[in-house]
Amino acid sequence: MAGYGAYSVGWALVDLVRGARLELWADLALILFGLLLMLSAAFVRVMLPGGIAFALGSLLGLQALAIHNAAHLTGGVALAPQLARGLFAVALLGLAWSASRPARSD
Repeated sequence: MAGYGAYSVGWALVDLVRGARLELWADLALILFGLLLMLSAAFVRVMLPGGIAFALGSLLGLQALAIHNAAHLTGGVALAPQLARGLFAVALLGLAWSASRPARSD
């Protein structure tokens, strides 16, 4: 999760420095949600209650911005990349949830 958040922040910063192809608010929102995802990754790691919900909110925000950015940068929204990004987010949440479950003693 921290890597995905860092990627989002880095991508938005590069877009701002290189000459924004997106609106300023979209780049700033990417930075915000990326930072929130990195923070929530730490919360998930220490198993803080609500950490997974916090990560879910950040991932949903990044997904919404990905749809917005695809519409502006490519002129349309392709289904496959959005599904791949969504499945990646679901996989991250699944890993976080399974790691938070107490170990079973058989």
